[in-house]
Amino acid sequence: MYLHLGADVVILKRDIVGIFDLDTTTISKHTKNYLALAEKNGKVVNVSYELPKSFVVICENGITKVYISQLSSQTLLKRFDSVSLNV
Repeated sequence: MYLHLGADVVILKRDIVGIFDLDTTTISKHTKNYLALAEKNGKVVNVSYELPKSFVVICENGITKVYISQLSSQTLLKRFDSVSLNV
């Protein structure tokens, strides 16, 4: 199954490593460093140019990507839980 991240972006649920709230997780210097390194390495995909509220880390075929979404982590988690995990 797929998870809709906003705009026209969908990802496979089985590829999701984690869904994170930007406000609470970027307090940590480790998270800031991780996101900066991902950006530097071209691994960040902006779903929308609206105010970002969350980020989703995926691993697809051994390649890690970070999706920045305008949707809250709670909204994404509700979407994640509402669809069966059978793929």
